[in-house]
Amino acid sequence: MTDSYEVVVVGGGAAGLSAALILGRARRSVLVIDAGEPRNAPAAHMQGYLTRDGMSPAEFLSVGREEIARYGVELVRDRAVDVARDAGGEFDVTLEGGRAVHGRRLFVATGLADELPKVPGVAERFGRDVLHCPYCHGWEVRDQAFGVLASTPMAVHQALMVSQWSKDVTLFLHTVAEEDLADEDLRRLAAAGVAVVPGEVAGLDVVDDRLTGVRLADGTAHERSVLFVAPRPVPRTGLLERLGAELQETPFGSYAVVDATGLTSVPGVWAAGNATGFGEQVVNAASGGYRAGATINGELIFADLDATVRV
Repeated sequence: MTDSYEVVVVGGGAAGLSAALILGRARRSVLVIDAGEPRNAPAAHMQGYLTRDGMSPAEFLSVGREEIARYGVELVRDRAVDVARDAGGEFDVTLEGGRAVHGRRLFVATGLADELPKVPGVAERFGRDVLHCPYCHGWEVRDQAFGVLASTPMAVHQALMVSQWSKDVTLFLHTVAEEDLADEDLRRLAAAGVAVVPGEVAGLDVVDDRLTGVRLADGTAHERSVLFVAPRPVPRTGLLERLGAELQETPFGSYAVVDATGLTSVPGVWAAGNATGFGEQVVNAASGGYRAGATINGELIFADLDATVRV
């Protein structure tokens, strides 16, 4: 047996819940498939979302689930593992638990996963005093002693950015050779007052559950209370790839190509949030979900009217 919905939403984060809210209020039958792996789960709070500044990601999602339930939206905790477009241009989605569902339209908000540098202690402290986004956490750690862990020469950009929040910044080159840095980057680092330390990072020093320093492989230690890292983003675009959606290569991975409403190159399939770009914050994802949800509803209205006219 296959349960049918007007819209199947894959992903229960900000983008997916926002689309589901609009579609539920438009009296559509909607299923949200939530694998329970939000990108910002390690963070204790989220910032920069007007009226929600400082709210925990877990609370944000909990409130969102309550809101969509008011409008009859169904949410299932499961993972979408396969999808196929049928002869009528609609979609059959297979869930990891064995359930199969059908949707007239599909909204993909599967986000991305952050692959962290393999330095002991980084994963354990990520989202606490090991951070990646100064717009998300910079104010809370302002004026502390920052470290920036390089994995590629692009870490120079991160070091220069975080110098807006502290004038005590050290760039640890780690696996990056000093000669790989461009002369312009070195001049900018000097102008910003960023210290550059060559040598591989072996681990972190932690005292009383607080980061206190960064240890190099040669045994030297540098006192730091915050460490910024640049995870390797891994977009979760498997479902979109199965449908043949166009993806665009970027320095941060391959993301779905969408128009201003979130429509992908596959008719009937929309996407938003980190499935469409590395830099989509929670507020951007919610906005993209709203826009896509309203567009999907309008598209269904006119599709049904046109079908009636043809009859």
